[in-house]
Amino acid sequence: MPASVYRITPYDPAAPEEEAFLRAAAAFAEECGVDRLTIRRPSARLLGPDRDGMRLDALFPGLRGYHDGAQAPLGTALELVRMMLRGDEGRCLLESGDAFFVHIGPDRDVYIGADRPCGRAVAFARQLGLFPEPVPESPHSAEPGEPGGPQRPADEEFWARLRWLVSTGRAGLLEEEYVRNLSRRHRLTPETVDAVRAGLAPRALLTLWPPLPADRDEDASDSTAGSAAGARAAALPVGTDEYRPLLSGVLVDEDGVLRAGWRTPWTPCDETWAFLAALRPGQTVSGTVTGFADTVAFVDVDGFPARIRQPELSWPPFPDPAELVGREVTAQVLQVDLVREELYLSLRALQQNPLEQLTGRVGRVVPGVVTKVLPFGLFVRIEDGPGGLQGLVPAAELAGEEHRVGDPLAVQLLEVDLTRQRFLLSRRRALAAGAR
Repeated sequence: MPASVYRITPYDPAAPEEEAFLRAAAAFAEECGVDRLTIRRPSARLLGPDRDGMRLDALFPGLRGYHDGAQAPLGTALELVRMMLRGDEGRCLLESGDAFFVHIGPDRDVYIGADRPCGRAVAFARQLGLFPEPVPESPHSAEPGEPGGPQRPADEEFWARLRWLVSTGRAGLLEEEYVRNLSRRHRLTPETVDAVRAGLAPRALLTLWPPLPADRDEDASDSTAGSAAGARAAALPVGTDEYRPLLSGVLVDEDGVLRAGWRTPWTPCDETWAFLAALRPGQTVSGTVTGFADTVAFVDVDGFPARIRQPELSWPPFPDPAELVGREVTAQVLQVDLVREELYLSLRALQQNPLEQLTGRVGRVVPGVVTKVLPFGLFVRIEDGPGGLQGLVPAAELAGEEHRVGDPLAVQLLEVDLTRQRFLLSRRRALAAGAR
């Protein structure tokens, strides 16, 4: 925020002031060494001539170059000031970092900020019949308290989610609000996403919608401009259970930083994104098991249906996963998929790995029971904990004996592989060590 802020008012409210304000603003800018200003929080009304025939799109043809963060030469910026003083089409804040600003409020109140006292500009403003009153700050500096959720950046993660929704047929229309009160709508298919993205205005607010119903499809002509105050309601059947926005985000700058002040409206995807984006693998969460189907247990975590694949229920195979339904559980986050909006958990990650107790027994002979006879070897269960642990005796580690399922068998523990979650046994070496 500039150190010196002035509220500029005319000494004589009846005196003409437009040119005086413009000349005073130019004097302050010159004393601060500013020749370009950044447009912030731009808005526009329906395009049309004002009382003197001026148009916002005469300064910015097609409104290109009129967006949050756009740079305007001082002459263009002063014409915007003129337009705002008349209460015409455009409204924005004009700033140059912490060095300088010109703010015109809705009531055409004028505030100028500078990084120095600007004695010459102050004296010149007084000569023009204006009164520069020092004030603590401009009332228009703070971002407005708009309704909505947290700002979701329209970054690569956002576009991956958008592509997924379009590819599955759930999304088909992108609304781009590039200036406050003005928007364009773009049809989306998997083939057109890149072209639409390339043509979006910087720092725009994006809202993703389902495909329009067949009887409204003609309203979705690509890059249609209109007033958000009425065009959205006219073109989109909002407010129904069947047609609601899916996703929203604000375009980030080229360096990946979100600087625009838009507030993203709440959508189901955004609520889910806010929940999932706060999670990291390794965190623990609690929830209630609500069901089990197709080798997956479903857990309600703060209203979100998380998943536990059957192998992640416990280290030994869980005899009947359906018994878990209704239980309160604590699980570890394994994977957060923000594209498909899926959360995968693990119960066994919070349990001790039973193989860890075998690592100190490598080389020892242990008793076991044959559980499977296969061409490449035997599986033997070591009675080590509830249900035991099954390891492989490779064919090369057998001793030429005949074995059947259920036979007791002494074996030597050869290797424990915690990464691959397996251990190897040897009958031949157990015999060599004197086992029966």
